[in-house]
Amino acid sequence: METITVKINQRSKAGKMVKDFLELIAKNPGVEIVDEKDDYNPEFVKKVLDSHKNDKRTRIDSKDLWESI
Repeated sequence: METITVKINQRSKAGKMVKDFLELIAKNPGVEIVDEKDDYNPEFVKKVLDSHKNDKRTRIDSKDLWESI
């Protein structure tokens, strides 16, 4: 048995067509579709959240910005 991994963007027209085609093929015995969702790397998520906590940028209220112009 051979495993083939295909990533499909289901938001695109071509992605929807490919998914429909694979589902049609999967009705035959010997073909199985395994839907795996992308899991986020917890270390990456932690780094992103930490970066937001340490945000050193200056925030300006848009009202103040327009008044200064």
